[in-house]
Amino acid sequence: MQKILVIGGSRYFGKHLVTLLRDAGDEVTVLNRGSAAAPPGVRRLVADRDDAAQLLAALGARTFDTVVDQVCYTPLQAAVARRVFAGRTARYVMTSTMEVYDPAPPTPEARAYAEGKRQAEAVLQGAPETVAAEGGGPAPFGFAAVRTAHVLGGGREEFTGRLAHYVGRIAAGTPVDVHAAPYATSFIHHREIARFLQWAAGQSFTGVVDAASHGALDVLGLCDLVADRVGRPAHRRVVEQGAPASPFSFDRSYALDNSRAAGLGFGFGRAADWLPGAITEELAEAAR
Repeated sequence: MQKILVIGGSRYFGKHLVTLLRDAGDEVTVLNRGSAAAPPGVRRLVADRDDAAQLLAALGARTFDTVVDQVCYTPLQAAVARRVFAGRTARYVMTSTMEVYDPAPPTPEARAYAEGKRQAEAVLQGAPETVAAEGGGPAPFGFAAVRTAHVLGGGREEFTGRLAHYVGRIAAGTPVDVHAAPYATSFIHHREIARFLQWAAGQSFTGVVDAASHGALDVLGLCDLVADRVGRPAHRRVVEQGAPASPFSFDRSYALDNSRAAGLGFGFGRAADWLPGAITEELAEAAR
């Protein structure tokens, strides 16, 4: 049994992670701003993670074997975490994103999100460029950054609306905007990423690891899967170079390499096996 703190964990795959850890027999605590109650058998602490004094007060003298940080978005949040959890945990797992490699499409919002995650990783792992900055220097715990593929599935739980975009357009006969020669990208089911994070919490590896289901898929293949479930053909409209396209249509390679995670012992599923079910969930949600 491990003592595990999950920062965030109040929605989508974070909720699954918390219940998986609890059901495996771990002593689980969640820390958030009080937006949602913890599930039965899980302790909850309420604090603003940006406020070091408030965070310290909420934690008291508690220590943990592992912290899983679901909601670290900026280097300032990472610096607070380094100070607060130094000496409190042996291992720190941050849920990061594939966008740190090269956000696509490169909108100002996407670039800001990616840069925030990238810098947060650097602060937590003690990268050389952070040594002179607040929170810089060698990491005070074993640090791992889980860079996730596009997370899908769950119907109404999938709050980004990206899969719903395809279901709605194809069901209505509205064209999906795609690049002339779209590249494949990587996906992972919301329950699979929860299982991966549960597994990662109990491991000892450090550094960056990519988490993605096997089988990258381009937007044309995604449209075909949706069309098959909807029962209507998918109409596509090619956009000009540099023009906005639908989610998951990329004009450059944008797939993750999950070989390190697989080599460490995690068994990923195949996107083609679970995507049809995720599409069916979206259809059911649209029919409500």
